[in-house]
Amino acid sequence: MTEYMKGIVKDKPEPGATWREDLPIPAIKDNELLIKVKAAAICGTDMHIYPWTAWAQQRLRLPMVFGHEFAGEVVAVGSTVRSFKVGDRVAGETHIPCNKCYQCQTGNQHNCNDMKIIGVHTEGCFADYIAIPVDCAWRLDDSLSFEIGAMLEPMGVAVHGVLAGDIGGKSIAIYGCGPIGLMGVGVAAACGASKIFAIDVFDQKLEVAKQMGADVTLNSRNDNVIDKILQATEGQGVDITVDFTGNGNAIKEGFAILRKGGRVTLVGLPNEPVALNLTDDIIYKEATVQGVTGRLMYKTWWQCNELLKSGKIDLSPVIGGKYALKDYDQAFSALKEGATGKMLLIP
Repeated sequence: MTEYMKGIVKDKPEPGATWREDLPIPAIKDNELLIKVKAAAICGTDMHIYPWTAWAQQRLRLPMVFGHEFAGEVVAVGSTVRSFKVGDRVAGETHIPCNKCYQCQTGNQHNCNDMKIIGVHTEGCFADYIAIPVDCAWRLDDSLSFEIGAMLEPMGVAVHGVLAGDIGGKSIAIYGCGPIGLMGVGVAAACGASKIFAIDVFDQKLEVAKQMGADVTLNSRNDNVIDKILQATEGQGVDITVDFTGNGNAIKEGFAILRKGGRVTLVGLPNEPVALNLTDDIIYKEATVQGVTGRLMYKTWWQCNELLKSGKIDLSPVIGGKYALKDYDQAFSALKEGATGKMLLIP
């Protein structure tokens, strides 16, 4: 192993990042793994860090390597690690649980009271190597490529959101056809949804949603989404609405198209408070409303694994582009310009 590694560093409180070839390879603790990164992916979180938005300014301490969606090969294990060995192929879980709080001790490690996030609070994966706690390693099935492995973390968000309740034989409206929303469409199709409506403002994203299994695609800039969905459901509305946008108008619309007794699952993060009509849209409808964050550790990972192995979902249409890690500027620029799908970075 060489003494230094290459990577992308957020080193200045301004837009952009710096390519470095003299970064120290991380030293691992007793409970950690050193992973040689084989593929990484750009997340919406990184789209806050790279341009240095207020969200990033409040959370990061510079300088640091960022990025948190990745897969790779174990090259070193800590002295107390027994479940992994050198040569194992792994994907990375983003959430670092404390394993001490009430949430962690009641099976909710993904929502730890003292949660740390890889690539936000600790050094990230946009480099040749990353050190992670053993709790954050998921053994990658031999049938899955490293590129697909790098997409398991965001796929888990889609799985957690769509499968937060019964889905088989039910109609579902999915708001937002970014990578996670597109994977959500695929999950709904694979798990037996009776009719899938996909809503976005970009036609090219809606075209990919069709490939992932959407029955009806609606562009909310041009279509009257409420009228069209109510017409298609005989005035009842859909059984399930899942919002991946965080857009206040989309969230309100999602309640308007929900049938009585239906479920709304909120995954996207609004930038400001959203006012809802609690009387008509929740109380009188007896609606179930859920918030979803991250992935259940490790139920969601097993669900992702089995769905992919079954062949009922194919993530390849969601891959929007592949770039060498050093060409990260091109990948971020493509996303800023509205490119569809997940951008992969290959060290």
